[in-house]
Amino acid sequence: MAAAHIPNLLTSRNARPVGRGRGKGSRGLVNDDEGEEEPGAAKARKDKIVQGTDNDANVSRMSAVEVGYLHDPYAKLFAPVGSQRRFPIINRGPDIVPTKVLHMHANTFLPGTYVRTRAIDKLVEEFLYSRGSTRKQVIGLGAGSDTRYFRLMSREQPPDVLYHELDFPVNTALKIATIQGAPSLRSHIDDPLFVLSTNTELHAPNYHIHAIDLRTLDRAYGQPIGPGKLGHIDPALPTLLISECCLTYLAPDTADAVIKHFVGILSPATPAALVLYEPINPFDSFGKVMIANLAARGIVMQTIQKYHSLDTQKERLRNYGFIDGGGAEDVDFLYQEWVDAREKKRIGRLEMLDEVEELNLLAKHYCVAWGFREGKQAQDAEGKAEGKQEGRDDEEKTSIWDRWRALSGTLEAPPVRENFQSSFTKNS
Repeated sequence: MAAAHIPNLLTSRNARPVGRGRGKGSRGLVNDDEGEEEPGAAKARKDKIVQGTDNDANVSRMSAVEVGYLHDPYAKLFAPVGSQRRFPIINRGPDIVPTKVLHMHANTFLPGTYVRTRAIDKLVEEFLYSRGSTRKQVIGLGAGSDTRYFRLMSREQPPDVLYHELDFPVNTALKIATIQGAPSLRSHIDDPLFVLSTNTELHAPNYHIHAIDLRTLDRAYGQPIGPGKLGHIDPALPTLLISECCLTYLAPDTADAVIKHFVGILSPATPAALVLYEPINPFDSFGKVMIANLAARGIVMQTIQKYHSLDTQKERLRNYGFIDGGGAEDVDFLYQEWVDAREKKRIGRLEMLDEVEELNLLAKHYCVAWGFREGKQAQDAEGKAEGKQEGRDDEEKTSIWDRWRALSGTLEAPPVRENFQSSFTKNS
């Protein structure tokens, strides 16, 4: 399918957004100073924008799958009917969707596809297949129709994982309905399976879908918090939190409160980590255009002013308590250093990409950040290991975070072992 013409991002850096149109669903909160809307109605409208962003992500993921960037047999089950293929620059890097409302070549930016998926899958797999405690826990914030759990469980050797996904009830209901109607999804969920009468929550021994407004985890939001809301989380399991362009649409204090809530649920002895995918660099000329064009659609990335750089993202992770290691790199670095030459050659043959300069520029405005804490559990285990005889196997020395630690602050990521190869890539 031939892609429509994509506006030149470089020539539109000084273009001013025209009008204040209302683009379709996007994972942002509206900063609306127009009209006389009642507070309740305004909140509902903003929430609807946030809740509707999953369709945008689905379309981008399905486009990347159809072209051949990603291998995801489950993407089509969640994709909206009539989804159209995205531009090559979207398939390969952070997504760009030309908007008719912004007719002076302005664009809106949405979560990325190939590079983001590859980078986060790498971090998730290195965590799940590392040495240490056998079972591990993953908590996906604003997960929507993300397929990572099903891709993991379809592997020849699926991980031993307790997997949680959190999102608005309207999004969880859609996902649960899809699961119930698709045997290929249902087969990866252990019995017994329980679905709430409202069809907004699903609970099984290895998989939980929680219907929750993350803002209610912030005490300042004025909602009851109570441990019962997320009672299926195991505070003792090594835990990985994932936020892919989710927290960025919350007020900074609320976003911080969400992470601190989960850190507080976990035992201090529990190894824990956080992976973030977020926009950065809002203060250069390109970043200003990016922010202005999003605002023209009524979308505000609320944390980008506070966590605006790789350094502030790393400091953020340390402030959350992930002090034992971590890193932050922009999408351009991740593509250059984490994608090997053979894979670059493969994707380079998939479709013609004319907007190389635009892609490189855009890729410097999104990042993946990751940080971890060892936990007293890991420290105690290391102490016991030191007391063993010197002839012990080298694998006994391996920490849960060794592979992550190797990624922190290096210019070249270590090669991924064959059994860690992500299920979403196909070698030609």
